[in-house]
Amino acid sequence: MKDIPALFGCMVFNDQVMQERLPEATYQALMRTKENGRKLDPSVAAVVAAAMKDWAIEKGATHFTHWFQPMTGITAEKHDSFISPVAGDKVIMEFSGKELIKGESDASSFPSGGLRATFEARGYTAWDPTSYAFIKDNTLYIPTAFCSYGGEALDKKTPLLRSMEALNKQVLRVLHLFGNEDVTMVRTTVGPEQEYFLIDKAMYDRRKDLINTGRTLFGARPSKGQELHDHYYGAIKSRVAAYMRDLDEELWKLGVLCKTEHNEGAPAQHEMAPIFNTANIAADHDQLTMELMKKVAARHDLVCLLHEKPFAGVNGSGKHNNWSISTNTGMNLLEPGDTPHENAQFLLFLCAVIKAVDEYQDMLRVSIASAGNDHRLGAQEAPPAVVSIFLGDELTAILESLENGTAYATKEQVQMKVGVHTLPRFPKDTTDRNRTSPFAFTGNKFEFRMLGSSQPVSEPNVVLNTAVAKQLDEFATELEGAEDFNGALGALIRRVIREHKRIIFNGNGYDEAWTEEAKRRGLLNLPTTADCLPCYILPKNIALFEKYGVYSEAEMHSRYDIYLTNYAKVLHIEAHTMVSMTQKDIVPAVIRYGRELAEALSAKRAAMPSLACNTETALLEKVSALTDQLTDRLACLRQVLAVAEQPGQEPQTVANYYRDEVIPAMDALRQSADGLEVLVAKDLWPFPSYGDMLFSVR
Repeated sequence: MKDIPALFGCMVFNDQVMQERLPEATYQALMRTKENGRKLDPSVAAVVAAAMKDWAIEKGATHFTHWFQPMTGITAEKHDSFISPVAGDKVIMEFSGKELIKGESDASSFPSGGLRATFEARGYTAWDPTSYAFIKDNTLYIPTAFCSYGGEALDKKTPLLRSMEALNKQVLRVLHLFGNEDVTMVRTTVGPEQEYFLIDKAMYDRRKDLINTGRTLFGARPSKGQELHDHYYGAIKSRVAAYMRDLDEELWKLGVLCKTEHNEGAPAQHEMAPIFNTANIAADHDQLTMELMKKVAARHDLVCLLHEKPFAGVNGSGKHNNWSISTNTGMNLLEPGDTPHENAQFLLFLCAVIKAVDEYQDMLRVSIASAGNDHRLGAQEAPPAVVSIFLGDELTAILESLENGTAYATKEQVQMKVGVHTLPRFPKDTTDRNRTSPFAFTGNKFEFRMLGSSQPVSEPNVVLNTAVAKQLDEFATELEGAEDFNGALGALIRRVIREHKRIIFNGNGYDEAWTEEAKRRGLLNLPTTADCLPCYILPKNIALFEKYGVYSEAEMHSRYDIYLTNYAKVLHIEAHTMVSMTQKDIVPAVIRYGRELAEALSAKRAAMPSLACNTETALLEKVSALTDQLTDRLACLRQVLAVAEQPGQEPQTVANYYRDEVIPAMDALRQSADGLEVLVAKDLWPFPSYGDMLFSVR
């Protein structure tokens, strides 16, 4: 039996280790930085570095790295050894405070979106002392921010830290108005639920589309998919259970609070979820989780697929971002309490979120945009592209009574009765769960359900933090100058409800009628990444992030350019992979099958001319017609790709062209190929089928 409490965090330079190894003064100085946002003295960093190095070497580490999150969507690292030369051709193990605080990287090959020229290569990684260092693969990993020589953020962590500071400042202003003078620090907390697929590595290795793009570009639907709903929460298969146990232990060693795991809706699909953590630590852990899911899968001869839609026709994978606001005194500011209608502080924070989501619905949509997520949004496993908030019946009724100035009749808690006397009774929740809502209140937090499974959680939380900070800034300014605080507070809450209730929708987000209703309400419907990315550089959005020091205008334009370019590049890779697979694999396979059919037909007629040979004739005609259609559509895809790749075009123009011309050409080619797959003999078809991949793991 493993000692899980002893295993948990054993490879992390965490609070317990720091208390044991750091002098009291150094430890307290570091805690002031972590808990109160104080600047860290370089002399403190030197002491921390020495202790960190000794601890890491004892754990088997020989190298260290500044670990950062560039605009590639994955992490980056450059390893340096601890060795330092001394006289007599010997070495010692050293690690200085300077090496801990700052690292220098050649930033020229990382996306910058025009923030700097290629020859301006210098970049810096700066230690994030609020996130714990850890050991992985005999290397000390130091979580860092990443910026250019001019100080612009080149990563996803720096804006997240900035947004957390902005929100902290405005929340404290509001809390102090309510008399909470003991609160000195506020942090957003995040718990990202991670969906993923597991398939056999032998199958994966035969699929160039999965290798190159993370999703299947071809594949006929299997005879059985998820129609019977028998995979969801079903018994976990032995091989998958072994993988999950291994993954749990690897994550626990690194202090990742991996808690929940189960089968998801589609065959071969699963989910894991951690316990909440501070937003920047949760973002670090999210990146670690995605990396380790893939590494651990390889040990079990499996492949972990994190693409949002690796298989057409079955559920795709999302990442639900559970978001809340907590104080250093242990208060959850989105906890309604037993009488939410009487909890003015909660209602004010609730109104701040409602107003933020309504005013910046475009930025929330942009924050989860990707070519992969475009396949998932609006399907039956994901929220629609229209942003709305689900509050549930009770909170909605409370807000309506406040808006109308009428008394709210408190509902008594109902005990669940299921008709079996031996089963215990338990309190019924005051509202149901709405799985179709993009942004749902779920008791003491909001669940932002639009994120794609491969997406880091940083940017959606940057938008949430900053947009809510703006509302709280406005609320605090209004209330600080009020002669009658309670009267002004009530008027403020009523006004926000009246002006922003259009964003609240408790119904079925999958219903087509909602799209029309949302349009009547004036809500945005931005179905694709190409549609929504221009919102990134709207003047109102630039003004928001500039005001709170989260992004400069130049940083926002750079991200707009990076995301546009990435969208086009992803589709470029997918389209060229389709061309290659069609030309080199599918066309030869169908020609061989056609030849076999023709030879069989000729042989039968030669043996007995009176035979009708209807089966062979009909099948040969179908295969021949579809093969001609396939090659015609292949030529069409090549033609539109040639136009898309012409130099000198504006990035938005290119993105729009991929959306309007390349994607339809890809879809048409796939339709022909999938039609052939169901006709061609299995031993001749060049790739594993959906049935092979989705049901091969036992």
